Amino acid sequence: MDRCEEIVANVKMEECYAGMSLVFDGKRVDLKQEIDEAIEAVCRQTKLQPLVFNNAETDKAGHEAFYIEFTDEAQRDSGAFFELLLKVLKIDKCANDVIQ
Repeated sequence: MDRCEEIVANVKMEECYAGMSLVFDGKRVDLKQEIDEAIEAVCRQTKLQPLVFNNAETDKAGHEAFYIEFTDEAQRDSGAFFELLLKVLKIDKCANDVIQ
């Protein structure tokens, strides 16, 4: 299976805001753990602390996602953060440039 089918990455960048969603099959506990660990590793490496949350507690069964958001000053460094996170997760492209 193509890695981009396992984890669907979407990015949205605007003035004073940058966000990324990483959507995956909520039944895949291994993917959830891998994404969570990758986010933590990239935070440590870049020393950036974006807002990170997931929709695990919602009623959207089967389509879980992590959301990573930057606002204001930290938004300038978000591109490098997102690129490194995609590299760590072995995702070579985003599905589109809009968070769904």
